Amino acid sequence: MTEGVVAPQTRTDWRAVGVLLFGACVIGLSPILVRLTEAGPAAAGFWRLALALPLLAMLTVRTTRRIGRPSRIAVWAGVFFALDLGFWHYAVHYTSVTNATVLSNLTPVVVTAFAWIFLKQRPASLFLVAVAAATGGAWLMAFEKGGGALVNQPLGDALSVLTALWYSAYFLCMAQGRKTEGASQLMFWVSIIGAPLLLIAAIVAGEPILPSSVLGWSALAGLGLMHVAGQGSLAWAMGRLPTSTASVVVLVQPVVAAWLGWLLFFEPIGRLQAVGAVVTLLGVILAQWASRPKPE
Repeated sequence: MTEGVVAPQTRTDWRAVGVLLFGACVIGLSPILVRLTEAGPAAAGFWRLALALPLLAMLTVRTTRRIGRPSRIAVWAGVFFALDLGFWHYAVHYTSVTNATVLSNLTPVVVTAFAWIFLKQRPASLFLVAVAAATGGAWLMAFEKGGGALVNQPLGDALSVLTALWYSAYFLCMAQGRKTEGASQLMFWVSIIGAPLLLIAAIVAGEPILPSSVLGWSALAGLGLMHVAGQGSLAWAMGRLPTSTASVVVLVQPVVAAWLGWLLFFEPIGRLQAVGAVVTLLGVILAQWASRPKPE
């Protein structure tokens, strides 16, 4: 894929939409793999980024001929992504699956509001309906799933809300960075900055750092590949699509996670969860339709 600065689009870039959907589906694997890592929440995030670094370095050298230095926007993207991973993993531990999923999936709402208020990008009414549908579908899926012991619900809920804020900030930084930098170069610096932050958090929290079996190491290696393929695809597509639209499309992740949970762990998919998946997918399609460029 060609990287670099992308000219403004006068029509929908369906290749970018396809790549974004592929990336979101790949990232949907993450809850399954994290469950198998045998490492702590922050430690799993550290290994995910650290094991992705060699491949990201090769891709960066191949496309730009050099690693270079991190831009300010890349540094901030790395910090926000590390916060996103750490807060989300701990949110699931402290609150219910329902609350953690619903609150952390507020990212499209935050991104759309930010673009509307600060960037003066007024969304179409149909796009707002799409955001509500996609977010509501994710809520239905989480409500049906339920589960999770309430270790500390207020703390877990607060971490979930902050997860949405950190991921929104990461999205906005990546969208800005893609105007001047290639996807692999941005992802390389995001990973190299985020990895030590997560390792420090894991050590301070007293988490198990190393897995105890081949299965655990295999799951960590899978997370590294998933990071390159999934987040790398998102970063590439975000250089060619509106940020608000991209933030809605990634809501296919809980749909993929639910399907994989049924396929691999025989977790039943209830009626509300199935309805939620359909509503989410319809919301994603509607968001893409509503944000298509108008003909000149």
